[in-house]
Amino acid sequence: MSKETTDAGKKGDWGGLLATMAANSADLAHLEPLRAQLATQFDKAVDIGKQQAGLIANKQEMSKQLRAVITEGNRLATLLRSAIKQHYGIRAEKVAEFGVQPFRGRTRKAKTPGTPPPSTTPPPPVPAGTATK
Repeated sequence: MSKETTDAGKKGDWGGLLATMAANSADLAHLEPLRAQLATQFDKAVDIGKQQAGLIANKQEMSKQLRAVITEGNRLATLLRSAIKQHYGIRAEKVAEFGVQPFRGRTRKAKTPGTPPPSTTPPPPVPAGTATK
């Protein structure tokens, strides 16, 4: 009995079994209807595998086309938003309806009145007669 668990392994096992049964058909004539059923299932499995491989390749091609369409769509959406911003103006709140952030100016930090600006004058010179230890 075969211990194959993958579909490809099972198809390979069936192919080997069918070949061996064909070589010994005289001894196994009573099993011919079952061999014919297995041959039919084997052929169906091979055909479905080929179709599946074709669909995988088709899926990959569709994915590539979808990425190209999404990229071009993003470019067009950006272009349209820029044109809308140019049409209404960058400060108009109307552009928010189109997913564009209107320019509302920037907030400035408040200056603290108690801090004087740094002085650029050098410190006073130390008298020559004093020594520091």
